[in-house]
Amino acid sequence: MLTTLKKSLYFPLSYYFRFFAKIKLNSWKPYIIVVTGSSGKTSLLHLLESQIGDKAKYSHHANSTYGIPFDILGLKRKNLKLTEWAYLFLAAPFSIFKPVPKHTIYIVEADCDRPQEGRYLATLLKPEITLWTSSTKTHSMNFDQLVKNGRFENVEEAIAFEFGYFLEYSRELAVVNDDSPNIEKQLLRTKVRIIPISINDLTDYRVSIGQTILKINAGEFKFNKLLPKEIYYSLQMCLEVLKYLKLPLDKSFKNFTLPPGRNSVFKGIKNTTIIDSAYNANLDSMTAVLNMFENIKAEKKWMVLGDMLEQGESEQKEHEKLADEILKIKSDKIILMGPRVSKFTLPKLKSEDKSIISFENPKDVLEYLKENLKGGELLLFKGARFLEGVIENLLADKKDADKLARREKIWQKRRSKFGL
Repeated sequence: MLTTLKKSLYFPLSYYFRFFAKIKLNSWKPYIIVVTGSSGKTSLLHLLESQIGDKAKYSHHANSTYGIPFDILGLKRKNLKLTEWAYLFLAAPFSIFKPVPKHTIYIVEADCDRPQEGRYLATLLKPEITLWTSSTKTHSMNFDQLVKNGRFENVEEAIAFEFGYFLEYSRELAVVNDDSPNIEKQLLRTKVRIIPISINDLTDYRVSIGQTILKINAGEFKFNKLLPKEIYYSLQMCLEVLKYLKLPLDKSFKNFTLPPGRNSVFKGIKNTTIIDSAYNANLDSMTAVLNMFENIKAEKKWMVLGDMLEQGESEQKEHEKLADEILKIKSDKIILMGPRVSKFTLPKLKSEDKSIISFENPKDVLEYLKENLKGGELLLFKGARFLEGVIENLLADKKDADKLARREKIWQKRRSKFGL
């Protein structure tokens, strides 16, 4: 009942904050660039920031119906508790009287977690430029009803239609993933110039623990980070924006950083190396990281993979497809964690005689790793169910815990219920 009430009030309550955010936005009048898509948004936002720097304001940690209006108004959720909402409601009207940001460009990461969210945000922002990185099954459970009602043939189409509102309300330019059939179907909704980006223009991709190299038509780019092949789309979109705005390019991307949980590398106990990609997971992002992992050379490679959440009616099929992707990867040990991978992914892997073990609780995964790691393994963590809590207990330097995702007290409390 509480969940139903929250869903019914989600948009009506949000219009209170949107009202004041619109006033602030009209006073500010920035040049707006929207970064959207099912995956790859955050990487693109940070690539743009590494180049454009303080000429722009960036919507870090704010990509939703509430988050973006909060960001425009200069409001922040600090503890993720219900008690802070009273302050937010009281502070919103007064926020319009604060000085507008000095930046002339506003780069916004915008998501579409539910029906109506794309339209809600697109009509608020009306971006000059839209960058659409991908369109796949994320938060699918929120779109299942639209398929059942006959509005769309499948969830992928419903999700793409919601993202398509950013194209519809764009004013100057759209740069899109040309390899996505879901995106292609939405292109007729815009009259602005469209620049298509295809991975066929990537001529070389190499990755190691300390470096990722991509060769494209514009030359060779080296990053001192672990990045999947799909970073190409974000890189090329970044270059197109710089060209369009006639801004200089720093080919070294020396200022490029990423938030926690996006392929961060840590030293672990017993001289292990940890790849932390535990922030989120859907089939596309899982596949991208698995393929990246396959390209890294190491003597002993272990994978710890968790559930993919919010898949709705597609939950079983998506987790069975995950098994197909795992089977393509050479790994000395596969550890699954969560009820979904245990129920749907494990059976298919076992039939192929892979070296695999499954748990439902992250505490059990932690104990298994502590007892069975021999030393020198390369460990990949990807998926849901508090894998960052497992990683925290495997760090060689405990101070590195500050560099993991979900450090707020509310997340610490939730992890403690799992014994982490």
